[in-house]
Amino acid sequence: MSVLPGTEHQPHARAVLARALSSAGPDGRHVAGDPSHAYLFQGPPGSGKRTVARALATALLAETVDGEVLDPAGVAARVQRRSHPDLTWVRPTGAGVMRVADVKEAVVEAVSRRPFEARRRVFVLEQAHAMNDDAANRLLKTLEEPPDYVVLVLLSDRPGELLTTIRSRCQNVRFDALPESELAERLRADHGVDETTALACARLGLGDAILSASLAGREGAPMRAAAEALARHAVHGVAGMPPWKAMSEAAAERGKAAGAVVEREAKETAERLPDRERKRIERDAKDDAKRAVRRERTAALDVSLRLCGLWFRDAASVAVGAEAAVHHVDRLPALREDAARSDVHPLLRCVDVVDETRRTLRRNATEDLQLDAMSVRLAGVLGRR
Repeated sequence: MSVLPGTEHQPHARAVLARALSSAGPDGRHVAGDPSHAYLFQGPPGSGKRTVARALATALLAETVDGEVLDPAGVAARVQRRSHPDLTWVRPTGAGVMRVADVKEAVVEAVSRRPFEARRRVFVLEQAHAMNDDAANRLLKTLEEPPDYVVLVLLSDRPGELLTTIRSRCQNVRFDALPESELAERLRADHGVDETTALACARLGLGDAILSASLAGREGAPMRAAAEALARHAVHGVAGMPPWKAMSEAAAERGKAAGAVVEREAKETAERLPDRERKRIERDAKDDAKRAVRRERTAALDVSLRLCGLWFRDAASVAVGAEAAVHHVDRLPALREDAARSDVHPLLRCVDVVDETRRTLRRNATEDLQLDAMSVRLAGVLGRR
């Protein structure tokens, strides 16, 4: 049975996609068999969906219209560069929102054109859940009756946000989170962190390998420190202003950086377009950048608050003798100190307070006021005021 690169530790993906491949290729090469017209790759960030999508595209594009099987290394290089004429790779351009303009010409209209070189045309849509209703409805018509030479691959971290009608027209391919030990080893190799820190970051990501990598990277230590400082300020009843300001400022910087990326990418795109299209891109970029700033700032705050909540949970775990369940494994001495200063139940109620703040932040833009209010409530729960 042929096994696509990236599916070695993904049993469901390996089983489903094996049907798309023939095991009769020369020299062990992957050759297209009888693929489905559409796949939905779903699973947590960092679980390998993009890697397997490239491998599947390579296998599908390695066979020419004349039946010749090309050197997979050459095809893979073109797929990696996204320079193969029969591969279309679509990403949201609207600050995390995929619009009609993203799919109309690149997918909906392009599927009617026969392959240039290969036997098939492959269309990969990243963050498919980011499609707005108009884009989703336009794509739905393509999914219903695509030409027989078309294979569509939708990638999603949040498949529940896709239209049910779109999900029902795709063959589901499930990707599981990486095993904790494997992820920790990868973090050690990629970021040079020690074994205990790598394990902590792997656990703190809660199955999100991309978040774990971020925590192990340059931005991770300050983010973790801010979350820990806020939690420990409440546990120890420290006088003075709760240190939520650092958490808020770090999130704001992440937001600004995300907005700058949107503006830069829009500028690079606009430079290649006619005047009328360039003005539209530049106009949309301003709104897109604002949305990107807001979305990334809120996302960064959510991650910081989740780390804060996990600190209280870990302290409670230590208090009941369940250190094996701790996420912050590289901070056990501090957790033991905090566990000795409070009972289990107040610590668990603090987890609820943090989770409630996370929920309200998604609906309310007054982050600083809510962080301040949360700090006051945490101190009250722990009897520090």
